[in-house]
Amino acid sequence: MGGHVAGVIGALQSRFLREAPDPEAVGALARLRRGIGREPGSDYTLERYLGVPEALVQFVPDDRPADVEYAVHDAVSLYALHQQSQRKPMHLDGDGLGRAVSSLLNKTDGPEGVRRRFAALGTASTYQEVIYHLRGLTTMLRGHAVPLDYGLLAEDLLDLRKPYGAAKVRAAWGREFFRSRRTVEADNSATPANDSQEENGS
Repeated sequence: MGGHVAGVIGALQSRFLREAPDPEAVGALARLRRGIGREPGSDYTLERYLGVPEALVQFVPDDRPADVEYAVHDAVSLYALHQQSQRKPMHLDGDGLGRAVSSLLNKTDGPEGVRRRFAALGTASTYQEVIYHLRGLTTMLRGHAVPLDYGLLAEDLLDLRKPYGAAKVRAAWGREFFRSRRTVEADNSATPANDSQEENGS
C-alpha cells in the first residue's frame, strides 16, 4: 500500500515541480488540501489520487470507508499541504516521521513548539487526533522545507487504525526520533573536540 501511495504522490509531485507546473496538478493539490480530515470519497474529482486499487481494499460489511482508504486519503492530502508553496520535493523516500521531526528541530528557532506538537501526537487517543496533530507538524515541516516519506506515513496510518496498532506506530516514531537525535548530538559533541585538536596542533 505504501508503494501505491508513493507512486501516486511521486507522479503528482513531478508534474507540480516542472519548470512550468502542470495546471491540473496545481488544482489537484489545492483540492486535496481542502480534504484533510474529511471522509474518503467526499470529492469525486480526486479519484486519480485517492482511489484505492481493489486488491488493497479489505472486505467491509457496509458502505463505510475501509481502513486503507482512510490511510491513502490522509497521507495524500497531508502531502498536498506539505508541498504547498514549496518548489522542491516534500515527498522523499526513506525519511520517516521521527527522522523528519528530528531534522526540523535542527532548523527551527522554536524547538519547544515542535517538541510539544510531537509529544501531543504521541499521546493522541483517537485517529482523528493523530491527523489533527500531523496537520500541525506538516505545516511546520513545510515551513522549513523538511521532506517526509509519504509511502511510509501511509503504512503507519493504516497500522494506527488496526487493533493494538497505535502503540506499535507511536513507539516506532519515538525510536526513530531518539536515534536521529543521538546521531545529531554525537556529531555536535565531536566538532568542538576536533576544533580544539586542530588549534593545539597549530
